[in-house]
Amino acid sequence: MQNNIFSGLFVGQNLLTLKEVDSTNNFLKNLLTNSKPVPEGTVIMAESQYAGRGQLNNKWHAEPGKNLTFSLLLQPHFLDVANQFDLNRAISMGVYDALRPLLGEHLKIKWPNDIYYGDKKLGGMLIENLLQGSRIKNSIVGIGININQEKFPDEAVNATSVKQILQKENNVTDILADICNNIEAWYLKLKAGKVNVVRDTYLSRLYWFNEKKRFKASDQEFTGIIAGVKDNGLLIVKHNDTESTYNLKEIEFLNKQ
Repeated sequence: MQNNIFSGLFVGQNLLTLKEVDSTNNFLKNLLTNSKPVPEGTVIMAESQYAGRGQLNNKWHAEPGKNLTFSLLLQPHFLDVANQFDLNRAISMGVYDALRPLLGEHLKIKWPNDIYYGDKKLGGMLIENLLQGSRIKNSIVGIGININQEKFPDEAVNATSVKQILQKENNVTDILADICNNIEAWYLKLKAGKVNVVRDTYLSRLYWFNEKKRFKASDQEFTGIIAGVKDNGLLIVKHNDTESTYNLKEIEFLNKQ
């Protein structure tokens, strides 16, 4: 199905909107197991997800019809498995570039791939790579962005939405189109081999980069500085003149209010 609002070459040109689904990532995965090929850039968007997931199997809370909950199919055959975090970088920056004109300079990417406004979480991504040997065959990119939701469950202590920030209702489909167009632009940069541009830009937009902040690792709280992100995606934090690397399960940002 052709969509005029999607001005890119392929991302979003094939759009399927669902009323309700357990998770758009699961739906897309099931679609890929069918014999009929699914074109790269296919977007599955749901008005309501009853089993949406975030990183580390956290539940994603979204009121039906008020937010963006969608999955995107990419086929980065050009990307080695060892460099799969570059896809996280490219996707994060596509979302960032779409929202930055709306929200301004307080927008940041929180490692590894959450979108923050100030100290509040606006959205996040869950990328599931299906491998073939040392290459990525398919990437299912699940994205959730809080757009018009105003109330969040108690456990979502640091959640916010575009409406809460701007104090006005926003067009969900227009924002989806902007996100898809910007993701495509960064994805094509990555495909063209502009890896250093992708990595350097990601770092420059990183939440808490080069700032003295509180973290928790191995049940110990400490003050450290994010010094960078390794090529493979591990976070580099400097503490007492020593640099340590962490994966997502090993470190916590003590930023909840």
